[in-house]
Amino acid sequence: MFIDRVKIEVKAGKGGNGVISFRREKYIPKGGPNGGDGGRGGNVVIQADQKIGSLEELFYHPHQKAENGENGQGGNKKGKDGVDLILKVPLGTVIEEEEGEGKSKVLGDLVEDGQQLIVARGGRGGWGNARFKNSIRQTPRFAQKGEPGEEKRLVLTLKIIADVGLIGFPNAGKSTLLSYISSAKPRIADYPFTTLIPHLGVVQVDDLRSFVAAEIPGLIEGAHQGAGLGDKFLKHMERTRLILHLVDGTGIKVEDPLYSFRIINQELKEFSEELAEKEQVIAVNKSDLTETRKNYKIFKQSLAKEGYSQPIFLISALTGEGIKDLIFYLMDYLEKGKAKEGLVKVKDKLIPSPEVVYRFSPPFVIIKKGKVYEVFGKEIERIVAMTDFNNQEAVNHFQKIIKKIGLEKALIKKGIKEGEEVKIREKIFTFFYK
Repeated sequence: MFIDRVKIEVKAGKGGNGVISFRREKYIPKGGPNGGDGGRGGNVVIQADQKIGSLEELFYHPHQKAENGENGQGGNKKGKDGVDLILKVPLGTVIEEEEGEGKSKVLGDLVEDGQQLIVARGGRGGWGNARFKNSIRQTPRFAQKGEPGEEKRLVLTLKIIADVGLIGFPNAGKSTLLSYISSAKPRIADYPFTTLIPHLGVVQVDDLRSFVAAEIPGLIEGAHQGAGLGDKFLKHMERTRLILHLVDGTGIKVEDPLYSFRIINQELKEFSEELAEKEQVIAVNKSDLTETRKNYKIFKQSLAKEGYSQPIFLISALTGEGIKDLIFYLMDYLEKGKAKEGLVKVKDKLIPSPEVVYRFSPPFVIIKKGKVYEVFGKEIERIVAMTDFNNQEAVNHFQKIIKKIGLEKALIKKGIKEGEEVKIREKIFTFFYK
């Protein structure tokens, strides 16, 4: 089953909790705190793999979760980090994050084998009580909880990577040609829409040179709007460097020789202006039929009148006539750099994604909703998530942080009164001056 678009939900691992522990050794009556930190939660990583052909695996398993970090232990022992979850996808996969209201942003575009993108970062492990010891607080009896891992809703779209894209009306002979020039084995039959998925094949031109060709199915009039499944496959053309436009020699109409040719090009233009501007090589197929040879001359003359000066190949995907000259021409065209480069050059296998930096800038945003003051901010929300509010020492520490980052003053400036509520994440607090 070929699947080129999926929606998945990913959740990185939660950080392990820090632990409250004190030294208990013989002859050391006042042993200090030695609670270890929790381990980091596992990241969710998407990796391009040339052995993967579609997004089928993720289609059937749309919920993915990385491993949690382990809790810390006494003796200043840090908890084990959670193992990263690596999701393998085909080359040419574009990853987008849903932002609500039909909007999304592109996180990455995986075009090389082994290239990776961290799409959800694991939570930081909570600090053990040993971290909170200072000259004033000698025996801290609190520790941090682990930070929750990131959760995201993603859309993954596969856009096939190929040097040459084969286009044309159904029954133009695209599948037959691809099977002749490469090792690809698409299903072939004499009726429209035999091909319901794109097929890739490696064309070995000689001992040293080769290129990848892709058959793009489903192109008919109205394809950009979904007719003939065209809208599902036109996106795969965006990756190709060069277009091979295959024309059915038996379908050329004497009254309008360029009819089918114009329709296909109009569909490309309606879908994408950039796609319509890609270089095209034209080949008329089915030269083994007398009708085609007659039509070929008419077709060639019509194109010449419109200013087309490139060679127009007459071939037979069935007998192989003219195909050798065609593939050598395509190879030379690609090598000379005439075809526009379709891929982004990648300097590093790992696509950079923002590192988690713990700082108080910008610290927070306060929005009053009714009688409740809601506070938003990555850092303050992280602090709330990692605070154990069942531990009074941890609560006292949290209140000091609130003052330090200026949240208390900001709330007063916003007009908050004693007894009114403040909401941070799912936590509701009652405001009092202290």
